[in-house]
Amino acid sequence: MRCSLTKVLVGSLLLLTVYLLGRSDLLLTQPGESASELTWPLAKSEGASASWVDGGNYLPLNVSYRLLAGVPAIKQRFLTIGLASVKRKKGSYLLPTLASLFSQSSSKERASMVVVVLLAEFDPVWRGVTLDEIRAAHPSELDKGQLLVIHVPPQFYPPLTALKRNYNDAPERVSFRSKQNVDYSFLMHYSSSQATYYLQLEDDVISAQSFLSTIHKSILERQAVHWALLEFSSLGYIGKLYKAADLPLLARFLFLFYQEMPCDWLLTHFRELLVQKEQILIKPSLFQHIGAFSSFKGNANPLKDMSFEKDVYSNPVADVYSDISVYKDHVPRLAWEAGEGYFWGRTPELGSYLTVVLRAPAVVTSVRVVTGFEGKDVLLFAVVELGQNVETTVRGEKSCKDFRPLGIMNNGMFEKKALEMEFGSSTSCLRLRVTGKHKDWIAIMKIRVTVKTDLHTSLVNGS
Repeated sequence: MRCSLTKVLVGSLLLLTVYLLGRSDLLLTQPGESASELTWPLAKSEGASASWVDGGNYLPLNVSYRLLAGVPAIKQRFLTIGLASVKRKKGSYLLPTLASLFSQSSSKERASMVVVVLLAEFDPVWRGVTLDEIRAAHPSELDKGQLLVIHVPPQFYPPLTALKRNYNDAPERVSFRSKQNVDYSFLMHYSSSQATYYLQLEDDVISAQSFLSTIHKSILERQAVHWALLEFSSLGYIGKLYKAADLPLLARFLFLFYQEMPCDWLLTHFRELLVQKEQILIKPSLFQHIGAFSSFKGNANPLKDMSFEKDVYSNPVADVYSDISVYKDHVPRLAWEAGEGYFWGRTPELGSYLTVVLRAPAVVTSVRVVTGFEGKDVLLFAVVELGQNVETTVRGEKSCKDFRPLGIMNNGMFEKKALEMEFGSSTSCLRLRVTGKHKDWIAIMKIRVTVKTDLHTSLVNGS
């Protein structure tokens, strides 16, 4: 990262400037007579009472939006996903990005989110072609209000040329990153009333399976923690989650300082202004960069997030026990928790176990177990079981009184889906029980479970 300004001084100056300029009412420029051009009087999100913008006195942002496709929802949803897309010299990744977002989400998850795409390109031919492609690929999502496509005409943009050359950037790069800041500002401003939370992505990513459920779980786990920004990717401006109540201020912050520095630098300052000093980066990452070439001059851009896990699952909260001797800090719970950790134990005996005890019983719909690395330390002989009726063992651990087998490990792997068809009642335990002699240590890399939940009701109720 290039040399940055002194954080405390810059943060104080930015906050003072926003406050001094933020004493007038929100005004939206009235649109022309075109039927496709809409002005959105954005209502404050639920829960905005804790936000800086609660009083409604913030810097005016004069902008009209053209709704190109989609039907805005009447009720606020759980999550808005924002993308800004422009014409690239080498290919386009927008359609694969949209396809991944929807295909990696269940029908209930899709009903709890809305994807807002800002076509931020001024070339009308490109916009027309791209819009036709989106309509052809996602007619259902557009009709259901799960996908909205918008555009802001160029007359609402501030000057984008002859700008200050901070950091000695080339003029064309300054123009590019400055416009990007304005694009994000307009996108966030529009999105602030669509849902309770807002996720910023770029237009060249793929998503992990059930990413929305993982985000929901991460929010629940941090209810007692003050946060302004949760990060679900370590790359650029990908996978950044905000509370929608903070978006009006963030949109104006980006607009006000659009030519000063790149967006990810500004957003670090904004996070600190909202009194979150430390980064909260959640692993494994839920989004992976797939663009081989950047939108700026088509330069090669092979960045990859090494902690991305496409098949990540949002395991329910649980306690994990095992009688297998642990090697160093590779404790049993690491096999259950999201992240790069794993359980590494010394050679197990016949009857050794690893037991997961759910803190709330649930109907398990799928189980996946992965053991060993590079063909070594594989759990070869074990049965996978589901249990009910929690009890305390003689070792002082929690376990279940009654277990039913799901199946056996196959070359260190186990996977079974649609379990609710066979085991329809709630489960409290998942157990791996060793059934044969092993010569080597074992490494349980991942235990991934999905459970049946009324996700839509849960998200709508804000739980």
